[in-house]
Amino acid sequence: MENKEQQEVTENDDPNLFRGLGVEVRLKADDDFLKVKETLTRIGVASKKDKTLFQSCHILHKRGKFAIVHFKELFILDGKPSDLTENDIARRNTITNLLTQWELIELSVSGTLEPIAPLNQIKIVKFSEKAQWNLVAKYSIGKKKVMSPTSEPYGA
Repeated sequence: MENKEQQEVTENDDPNLFRGLGVEVRLKADDDFLKVKETLTRIGVASKKDKTLFQSCHILHKRGKFAIVHFKELFILDGKPSDLTENDIARRNTITNLLTQWELIELSVSGTLEPIAPLNQIKIVKFSEKAQWNLVAKYSIGKKKVMSPTSEPYGA
């Protein structure tokens, strides 16, 4: 029995749980996951032509641990190609630092994250203005595209 408990502790304390991607964080309360998830839908890169905001980061929950990850890091975790840049990492760090300042999360490491991006590279849509924007996520966590029974396969 002791071996099984020790094994569970080892698995949950796996420092490579997120494979070195994202920033591991702690939530202050149980219901904070949904608050963080919703807040992240309103932070990203805005289109200059129309009121479209492309979500930059997501909160990932795995084995009781949480991480803020850039959507391009999620592609890497899925084994898909990604053109993740240092600027993407800087935007992720800036967004994570903002969530910390707003007391929505705590960093699992002390201090603030570096490198950071200038705030003029990030658009934050106020909750009250959410309905006026087209909020677009370039990655959907946990959703797989499924063909409907009436749709024909490609090449049919």
